[in-house]
Order: sequence, then structure tokens, then C-alpha cells
Amino acid sequence: MQNTGPGAGAEAVRMWGKWVDSEGDIAVATTWERKVNPGVTVQEIEQAFASVAAEDNVKMVGEFFVSRELEARSGKPEQFLKIYSFCNPLLAKEMVAFSPNMAAFLPCRIAVLEKEDGLWIYTMNMDMLIKMGRQLPPDLAMSALRMRQTLQKMLEKGAQGDF
Repeated sequence: MQNTGPGAGAEAVRMWGKWVDSEGDIAVATTWERKVNPGVTVQEIEQAFASVAAEDNVKMVGEFFVSRELEARSGKPEQFLKIYSFCNPLLAKEMVAFSPNMAAFLPCRIAVLEKEDGLWIYTMNMDMLIKMGRQLPPDLAMSALRMRQTLQKMLEKGAQGDF
């Protein structure tokens, strides 16, 4: 398509491959994930998120401690699951002005999940929005790329416990 961002075809092929490899799990195809290094605690992950948010002028706008809520309801222990929400309000406003449907992707979320092999961090693949969507105006594209970099830093620094 002529009206998509640069790299749209390559990103579509990459997502298609992940979708096929995962036997049709669209969430696998549309997210980024990082395994947390052994020994890194949830508190260190959260400190890394907060550090990157402060560095990149992104606001934490909410958190939902899913496993704690489930434990309160059932009285049974649950594997750790917490969802963190971050937002750059100006970018959010500009994205929604560009495409009202973008509101469904806001705010940016990062999940920390405990699995049998340890902690994992998941977030949305912003490349699909930046590359595969209608081509963003240059200023908006730069802002979206900065948010992409912020999420990538949160994944990497969180996985390393680097704050």
C-alpha cells in the first residue's frame, strides 16, 4: 500500500510468520516479549520502568495488580500478573486526532507475568502501528518512534533490573 509507513510490508511478513509459528495466536504476533534475567525482582523491574518513564517524560497512569485481585477473590495463591499503564498525553492526543481508532490502543501497557520458567515482560508491538498503519505525518512519526523507544527501553531495562 502506498499510504502506509516505510517498512510496512516487512513488518506484515514478520507478524504473519509469528502468527503462523504460534499456530494462530494473534497476541504473539502483535506483542514484544522479554524474559526477565534470573534473580531480577518485580521491585527492580518496577524501578526500571519508573526510571525510564522519568528519563523519557512519560507518565505512569495506572496499574492493575491482577494476581492480587484474583487471590482476594478466590483465597488461593496466583502466579504474579500485573499490568502497568504509561502515557505521553500530547502523543495520545495527536494519535487520536490522526485516527480516532488509536484510542483503543491507549494508554501503552506493559505486563509482568510469572510463568513456570520465571518472570516475563510483554507489551504491544508498536511497529505494527507505526509501519503498517496509514503513514504518520513527520512530527507525529517522530513522537511515535520516541514512545516506541521508551517501551523498548522499559522491556530491556526491566528484564535486566537496570534502574
